Amino acid sequence: MTTAHQAPGETRPGGRTARTRRAVLTAVSEELADGGFATLTMERVAQRSGVHLATLYRRWRSVDKLVCELLTDMSSGVPLPDTGTLPGDLRALAHGIGRFYGADRTRGLIEAVVAAAARDPQAATALRDFFDERLVLAGELVRRGIARGELPADTDPEAVMAALGAPFYYRILIARRPVEPGLAESTATAVWAAARAGAYATGDRRPAGTPERTGPERTGPEHDGPEHEGPEHEGPDGNGADDNGAPERGD
Repeated sequence: MTTAHQAPGETRPGGRTARTRRAVLTAVSEELADGGFATLTMERVAQRSGVHLATLYRRWRSVDKLVCELLTDMSSGVPLPDTGTLPGDLRALAHGIGRFYGADRTRGLIEAVVAAAARDPQAATALRDFFDERLVLAGELVRRGIARGELPADTDPEAVMAALGAPFYYRILIARRPVEPGLAESTATAVWAAARAGAYATGDRRPAGTPERTGPERTGPEHDGPEHEGPEHEGPDGNGADDNGAPERGD
């Protein structure tokens, strides 16, 4: 997905910083293809890319930042659509996601990082940071839909986007099957229907600026006095009455 994310220090697409970044990301991709996340080190990336090790640490600090940068760079091939309607945007984005994860290179990278995330906290951090950023970025489609009145005001944009991506991750990571063209269409249709029905609503539909109630609102004469006040709640001797109006008997 196209993003405003920019590597630290990047100024010009054709400048030296941009060329350094491209060399580093290419090296990261090749290292992951050769040995996976387990063998990825800053030293190996520096050797393969020809970029000084100190430069790598200054700009990226760790291998998990490098992997996150690579995933971000690769996902720039999935632009965020603006068709004028949320159903159209969901359909266009779903087809873009399908093409992205249908590519062998992308699929191999995601599989490697997900496998590493189960064992390595750094890989888990890189993967979580990547998807968190994608969800927030893509959530703009839903926010536009809310502004147009297409969805309930309390719809959670990130929840909608997570639902749109989930079938693709299930297909490639769990079912281990190729991403078929029909998956994008069926996913977009289902997510749109669920969003319209309020499936991703947070339950907070208060207008902006309305304070949240801290307790149940009590109005009407039945709430004006203490609870159980009045003769209908007491027997002749002050004891409670049963359902027929007779005093309760003790043991």
